[in-house]
Amino acid sequence: MAANEMAEGRRGLGRGLSALPGEAETPKTATGERGAQSEIPIELIARNPDQPRRAFGEAEIDELAASIREKGVLQPVLVRPSPDAAGQYQLVAGERRWRAAQKAGLRSLPALVRELDDSQVLEIAIVENVQRSDLNPLEEALGYRALMDRFGRTQEAVAQVVGKSRPHVANALRLLNLPAEVQAMLADGRLSAGHARALVGAPDALALAKEVVERGLNVRETEGLTRRSPEKASARSPRKGSVVRNPDIDALENDLSEILGLEVELLDRGGAGELRLRYATLEQLDDLCRRLMRS
Repeated sequence: MAANEMAEGRRGLGRGLSALPGEAETPKTATGERGAQSEIPIELIARNPDQPRRAFGEAEIDELAASIREKGVLQPVLVRPSPDAAGQYQLVAGERRWRAAQKAGLRSLPALVRELDDSQVLEIAIVENVQRSDLNPLEEALGYRALMDRFGRTQEAVAQVVGKSRPHVANALRLLNLPAEVQAMLADGRLSAGHARALVGAPDALALAKEVVERGLNVRETEGLTRRSPEKASARSPRKGSVVRNPDIDALENDLSEILGLEVELLDRGGAGELRLRYATLEQLDDLCRRLMRS
């Protein structure tokens, strides 16, 4: 596929599922013929193992199931022919409807059938969930990482696919540098993405995260806590002849970190000093170099 065709495909996904090629066409039926509506037996549809969303609340599924019993499924799910089993299908978008339809006792589902490769399936699944704010911050970050690791996407390409800014994607990916225990706290909602970002790079991140939860600290208070932690205080202790850090420097440091998607350290000594950027992967460094050279 030509580069301009790939770029166009990514832009289409970023605009949402309605921009998929052929979306206005009449969908195929379960037997492969064209028809006004596909009705596929539920037992022939399997979930996508790469679905970025892992957590589905029982309450929301029950609520949707009740609506389906009363009004039916108002929007078809999106599927592709199963890559593993002839005559069966794999969900691309609409797992919540699929789960609720099973709970409501339906035997078939309205569906659009599309021929899609693995990268397109993952992209669409991420786009659908991100646009509907269905993913928790960790699921979102893992989805972006999968696109980069499995399909060679850069941060910029991922940002185009999902319709987000590159700094947004970079900041999401930074969350994967947190200890596993802190990531679990993020996944179950005990920490917000803002809290978690403030903890990235802290050597004592787990202890700080527990303190944040126990004390019910907000994001700003968490940022202050990480600056006061012994490890960071030692790493940032003023050298001889330096001046004491001030809140304006700290605020600028946080702003630069948000924009660049990297850990930033400003060491100011009376108007002169150093700006340090820390990267966790060569891809982050490469992305920063491209941005600086474009500027």
